[in-house]
Amino acid sequence: MTAATATLLAWQALLERDLRALLRSRSQLYSSILLPLIILAVLGSGVSEGLEPSLVRDRDYSSFLVPGIIAMTALFSATFSGASYYQDRDRGILKAMLAAPHPAGVILLGKSLAGVAVGCLQALLVLAIVALIPAIDLEWQYGVVPGLLLAFFAILLLNLLLGGLAHLLSARITTLTGFHLVMNLVLFPLFFFSGAFFPLDEVPVWLEVLGRVNPLSYAVDLMHVAIYSDTSSGYLGAPVDMPVLLAVAAAVLYLGVRRHSTG
Repeated sequence: MTAATATLLAWQALLERDLRALLRSRSQLYSSILLPLIILAVLGSGVSEGLEPSLVRDRDYSSFLVPGIIAMTALFSATFSGASYYQDRDRGILKAMLAAPHPAGVILLGKSLAGVAVGCLQALLVLAIVALIPAIDLEWQYGVVPGLLLAFFAILLLNLLLGGLAHLLSARITTLTGFHLVMNLVLFPLFFFSGAFFPLDEVPVWLEVLGRVNPLSYAVDLMHVAIYSDTSSGYLGAPVDMPVLLAVAAAVLYLGVRRHSTG
């Protein structure tokens, strides 16, 4: 058996383990999918009907929220994935994993990629559910298939970025409680400044600057362009979003796994 085959088999085992854990933990599965949908229904309907937003297409705030709701699903998944590190560590499972005949970096990367796969599945499931809701109007300006591919690319890179960030934080924070506090402190401001709740081209300059230096903005922007908008006007667009997301996600994932491996 080659080293590459052994690595892939190890990663497959880690993925299967995380999928089984997700299916057993119904509260995690339901909360990570139902909560974004509830927010979409309540906030989207409330703003669309109560405030009549003029800065989004056809004053349809519910449809505008869809990319942000998908990003929220990825955020929840990354938090659960990071928390599983502490659970495995406290139960001695992580120590047993690292005793396997593979470098620590391979095991930790495989664990991170398993979390990414679970996050992608959950986000795609939310997208599928939302796309079937009659009240949601997604334009798919490039067509459904190309739009889905772009959306999947954004979801994949977003989960890689968030998974790397979870690794980076869990390598420095010793307790699960502290991890949750810091993840909330870091991720929720990033999420609010990502363009998920309001268009970044119509906000004050200081808020737009915060949005443009926020890596989550590029994932939300790419999903807006791919599935929601009927034009790329007012958005950065795929030629900007894709390379930025790819570079930042790769860098953060590398730093997170390296930090854990050497820590």
